Amino acid sequence: MWYHRNYIIIVVLPLALLPLPLVIPTQEAKCGYAIILMALYWCTECMPLAVTALLPVVLFPMMGIMKAADVSIEYLKDSNMLFIGGLLVAIAVEQWSLHTRIALRVLLLVGVRPALLMMGFMIVSSFLSMWISNSATTAMMLPIASAVLQQLKATEAQADEREFQAAAQDNQAFELEISQSKQEMSEEKHPDTKAQLDNGQCENGLSAESLQDSKRRVMDEKYALLTKGMSLSVCYAASIGGTATLTGTTPNIILKGQIDKLFPGNGDVINFASWFGFAFPNALIMLVLAYFWLLFMFLGFNLKKSFGCGVNNDRDKEAYKVMRQEYKKLGSVRFAEWAVLIIFVLLVVLWFSREPGFIDGWATVLFNKGGPFVSDGTVAIFMSMLFFIIPSQRPRCGGYGTDENGQTVNSPPTLLSWHVVHERMPWNIILLLGGGFALAAGSEESGLSKWLGDCLAPLEQIPPFAISLVLSLLVATFTECSSNTATTTLFLPILASMAVSIKIHPLYVMLPCTIAASLAFMLPVATPPNAIAFAFGKLKVIDMVKAGFMLNIIGILSVNLGVNTWGYAMFDMGNIPHWVNITNSKP
Repeated sequence: MWYHRNYIIIVVLPLALLPLPLVIPTQEAKCGYAIILMALYWCTECMPLAVTALLPVVLFPMMGIMKAADVSIEYLKDSNMLFIGGLLVAIAVEQWSLHTRIALRVLLLVGVRPALLMMGFMIVSSFLSMWISNSATTAMMLPIASAVLQQLKATEAQADEREFQAAAQDNQAFELEISQSKQEMSEEKHPDTKAQLDNGQCENGLSAESLQDSKRRVMDEKYALLTKGMSLSVCYAASIGGTATLTGTTPNIILKGQIDKLFPGNGDVINFASWFGFAFPNALIMLVLAYFWLLFMFLGFNLKKSFGCGVNNDRDKEAYKVMRQEYKKLGSVRFAEWAVLIIFVLLVVLWFSREPGFIDGWATVLFNKGGPFVSDGTVAIFMSMLFFIIPSQRPRCGGYGTDENGQTVNSPPTLLSWHVVHERMPWNIILLLGGGFALAAGSEESGLSKWLGDCLAPLEQIPPFAISLVLSLLVATFTECSSNTATTTLFLPILASMAVSIKIHPLYVMLPCTIAASLAFMLPVATPPNAIAFAFGKLKVIDMVKAGFMLNIIGILSVNLGVNTWGYAMFDMGNIPHWVNITNSKP
């Protein structure tokens, strides 16, 4: 039965929940049935997440909640376009190994001392995961970390061996003199020790070979611990960095989509610039605190030993040489890399300057005078289309080599081809986003959102900061056992209804809970970066639980600090915005 549990869950759950719409034949109960069923399917993963996300297309029309055409429209919104554009940029960066070049260059600047190395890997991982997927960042960085650590260990072992042999050869006379002195003293005090010294044993009863073996074991334990720490630092930094940008991780996009869906008159309150202004300082605080926590856990606070204090020995030079060789393998910067980098930088600049908030952006001046016509999704799609237009090599005469079949290539390929995009694009996430928007629309249409809000009205007596803190903790706990995408999809519509009911700014609870959904640090199955690090770093579950528990607490406190300080001022959370009472109009 255990091996066939998915089939059992798929059949049993709908039948077990069926009394809810039959006993309470209201629109709210019918919509609740669909949401509970989807939530349980998502948590158990008895079906692929994307397939479960398609259930509203079947259930809502059959239950009379929404028309099929209205449900289907929800699956491709502006937020999906933003997500697709961001992914196309990430695919182009990975296709031309631009992220590897950036990573190695930063690590060469930082150095190879353990503490500095951990700092370098966390900085690079967090930066890259702001723009490409957390999983791709972790999968790329861990082999680099492993190669550097193996070289450090090998050079340290060789250095110890050389030192041991040199000491044995150069100091024989000195050791003999000391041994004779010790023998004379021992014979006076303890005559029985003469036999031990004659057998070549040290004063503490260990032979030179035993001391060498003991030292080797200590070194193995040291590097095993360092490997664990480096693996965790990479995956945690990737998860933290993903929260800093709107396209960094899926829950951020879901928040924007839900805000636009539930509060259509919000005036684009969540865009790339406003999200970055709130989330980047928070990610920076989390990253610094996470670094010092992991440093304490796996390296201790011996600053001289960890940072080196300016010391540069042969072991460091050997490890540095490994990274230098890896960087040289990439060759000189190619035309394609420059093209991708320029498009990427232009995209970020256009995102920031489209609607910065404190002044009119270029989109407001040129296109949006009559309404919000141009969005972040428009910019993302426009810039990502350039990857299919710009050639990957400079135009020249004489051909461009041969292809896989040996045929002469007369024109250079573009930076991206649809074949590459088709293989690497996570289309399932786009359906998952659409399923979340469909759930929000069904909840609004059936009246379930209003009913849930009324049920949560007694929370108005609790201070808002306490509500935000408790809900963040709840979401962070829930996301350890469930996909962060599914968690955000389920919670955000309920939180929006609750905020309206208890008369607080919706972002006051939606923002911290969205970021909390990415704080899955405790379990290997919680998020793909954790699973990759768990397999790569020879970790035990207890290692991840110990490190991740404190990081969860750090993350929750940090995001709530942000919401109650700079976030409070940025979004004017002390006042209920005018767009909260505007209901979504039917298409």
